[in-house]
Amino acid sequence: MIQLINLSKSFGGQRVFKNLNLQIIPNQKIGLIGRNGSGKSTLFKIIVGEDSYDEGSIKIPKNYKIGILSQHISFSEKTVREECSLVLSEEEQYNFYKVEKILFGLGFSWEDLERDPLSFSGGFQIRINLAKVLATQPHMLLLDEPTNYLDLPSLRWLKKFIKEFKGEVILITHDREFMDSVTTHTMGIQRKGLQIYEGGTKKYYETLALIDETYEKTRANQEKKRKELEDFIARNRARASTAALAQARVKALEKMDDMESLESEADLSFRFNYKETPAKITLKAEDLGFGYKKNELLFDGLSFNLESGKTLAIIGKNGKGKSTLLNYIANELPHDKGDIVLHPSTVLAHFGQTNIERLNPKNTIVDEINTAVKNMSISQIRSICGTMMFSGDSADKKIEVLSGGERSRVMLGKIIATPANLLLLDEPTNHLDMQSIDSLCDAIENFDGATIMVTHSEMLLRRLADCLVIFRRGGAEYFDGSYDEFLQKIGWEDEEDSGAKVKSKKSTKEYKKQRSNLIKQRSKESSPLKKEISSCEEKIISLEEEIDKKNSELEEASNRRDNSAIMELSQEIGKINIEIESLFERLENSTQELDIMLESYEKKLNELE
Repeated sequence: MIQLINLSKSFGGQRVFKNLNLQIIPNQKIGLIGRNGSGKSTLFKIIVGEDSYDEGSIKIPKNYKIGILSQHISFSEKTVREECSLVLSEEEQYNFYKVEKILFGLGFSWEDLERDPLSFSGGFQIRINLAKVLATQPHMLLLDEPTNYLDLPSLRWLKKFIKEFKGEVILITHDREFMDSVTTHTMGIQRKGLQIYEGGTKKYYETLALIDETYEKTRANQEKKRKELEDFIARNRARASTAALAQARVKALEKMDDMESLESEADLSFRFNYKETPAKITLKAEDLGFGYKKNELLFDGLSFNLESGKTLAIIGKNGKGKSTLLNYIANELPHDKGDIVLHPSTVLAHFGQTNIERLNPKNTIVDEINTAVKNMSISQIRSICGTMMFSGDSADKKIEVLSGGERSRVMLGKIIATPANLLLLDEPTNHLDMQSIDSLCDAIENFDGATIMVTHSEMLLRRLADCLVIFRRGGAEYFDGSYDEFLQKIGWEDEEDSGAKVKSKKSTKEYKKQRSNLIKQRSKESSPLKKEISSCEEKIISLEEEIDKKNSELEEASNRRDNSAIMELSQEIGKINIEIESLFERLENSTQELDIMLESYEKKLNELE
């Protein structure tokens, strides 16, 4: 097993993380989370020896093989087959079928195996790197954003591969649903430290929030007690009769540990700027067709209506025309065939990959936001910058020095500055961290207008999509239903061919009945635990208020030197503190029991899908 012991790392005098400790057990699959720039990729490089560390040590067993997915592209062979053969030992060269199976799962065809790796797009080149890593059959996989550039069928294949992988995995991805579906534990780099908990990201953040809340309560009580001691000392140290008591308080004050306020991290939180419209139908697409080459249409005969308040998701394999369709709707391509009819009051805002590339590298963030809408005041512009997590002087940074995620936030800032009732979003979650993705989902859900988005995220599809345009079988078709309904009724053709098509074996009526019974059973079992949690919380609050009252009485008794009352009140406060500790223990046990029970039912509900 691998061990990290008191690992610390700094860049240019700035601490990245300090005293990280981790022991990885066999078959553990860990999701590594943290804000952009928190040190996740740096930790990977340190583990495989590509980067140094300042303090601590790493213990790796002898002959333990670690495979890491590199975003760096470097190919030496003329074909994909030859390039991937490089990772096989001499004895394994005749077993290339193992690599073929991986390549086909990642979306390559027989013909692709004989193509030059450099002839592929950047996304497919990353897939070649991923195939090479998976083919080495390492004991541990370090996967840094493996979901980037993968389409939905490839993502679903990778998910199955990781689940069945016999070894350890540490995974970095901003796709929360993907991470939770394949990992056993969640580990986070936060406040330059490392925490790991069993379960998914939801359980991780809930546990962290509970720990933070307990810490802040303790810190607040300590600050209150510190102030009371300081006030007592200030009033009584000058009087001879109470100087001894004051001195005792001084010693108590000196023994108190300093508890610093927890560092808070800025979160992206915003709303799109909705422009009022009376339209019930925002957009009508009638018999759309387009191709870059004559007689080679990417889509043809595509028709649909998009209602206000609804979200249409465009899905399918890479390179099939998803972004082209979005650009076609945005009127950025010539309309070859069919009609797009917008309501006269429809105003669209377009977030596209090409739009991000059009950001002027010499402009500041303020300058770029200012180009979105005329006549905005500087205070309005800086307010939008702050919403996008560019507060103060950071809003004056030039675009050329920004990371991919920061540029995405600038583009989002330009869009929220634009009054619109139709959003066109092309992979809007690329480069955003989990918290920012959650905020984006909230903003889309709360948007009163219509949305059309291209995405490979199953989490976004399940949460947001009301209807779909699916690129499959050499064209595009409209599907009036959710993503899960698409999987049940149609599914991906690759999965259909391999016998892995996700299709309900139960009738809709039977499915609904079983789901309803499970939900009723879950509600019945969780009710006593929820009541216990609520009761404990109420009692703790009541007892803490009682302690505050007793502390005031104790101070008054101390001031009048009533030893009998001091002793009686001290005993009462001690008993209450014991009761509070007992309640906190009950609260923690009930919360853990409820989490385990809800997680069990969540798995049962997922199995019905």
